[in-house]
Amino acid sequence: MSSAPVPTPADFTTLVLSLSTSALMHLGEIPGEDGKPMPKNLALAAHTIDLLAMLEDKTRGNLTGDEERILSGVLYDLRLKYAAAR
Repeated sequence: MSSAPVPTPADFTTLVLSLSTSALMHLGEIPGEDGKPMPKNLALAAHTIDLLAMLEDKTRGNLTGDEERILSGVLYDLRLKYAAAR
């Protein structure tokens, strides 16, 4: 019987990083399981970035300093990568 790895905690940072990973995948920045680059899907990347921006707007004033920094940093990086991918 193999034991599954312990999942990361279900917290705000994990949510942000999960959405960030999804956006990076759609930007072709993360290889697939076969190690080959994933095809770009800029529409889905933009949608995921928009979700993170909405999350930033809706949670403004309710996050810890670390959560705010992670979210704003992720959004900044993703927006730069998206602009470069266009």
